[in-house]
Amino acid sequence: MSALRVITVVSAAVLLLPSCASLEGLRALVQPPTFHQTEQPAEVRLAGPSVNRPFGGATVRLWTEVTNPNPFGFTLGTLDGTLFLEGSRAAAAAFPLGLPLGAQQSSVIPIDLSISFSDLPGLADVVRRAARREAVDYRLDGTIGVDAGRLGQPVFGPMTLMRGDLAERRQLTSVPRLSAK
Repeated sequence: MSALRVITVVSAAVLLLPSCASLEGLRALVQPPTFHQTEQPAEVRLAGPSVNRPFGGATVRLWTEVTNPNPFGFTLGTLDGTLFLEGSRAAAAAFPLGLPLGAQQSSVIPIDLSISFSDLPGLADVVRRAARREAVDYRLDGTIGVDAGRLGQPVFGPMTLMRGDLAERRQLTSVPRLSAK
């Protein structure tokens, strides 16, 4: 390698290094969105047995206010989470969201989680409590990915996204079974 070429490569590296470091510094400035339960009641819908759920199941819909705390906009790209009811793992979920949020903007979204009773023998007490309309504590843990344009696509978590109870915010609705005649 000629001396001129070595000087050119070293100079370019010296010039690019601070911009790479500042880009990494900017990525560290991206704060994760926050999730809060809204005033809209959570919904629990019971489903009868089916081919996919031989013992029946339920769908839990959590109405969530998502807020971008940053002074710039980004797109909430993914949410991978696990729902816990009374401390027992109840459901896993992976959502491609594509929700654009402007600077310090909030949006209300539903998060739907499906539970199969056949997969959840540890939740028998939870089902009894829900049927008696007693409080059922929940926690949604997960990771969230955002697209912040030039600042990158950071993934935050694992962390607790939301917690609450389904007691007063619950609407139990039975889904009618289809019968063949």
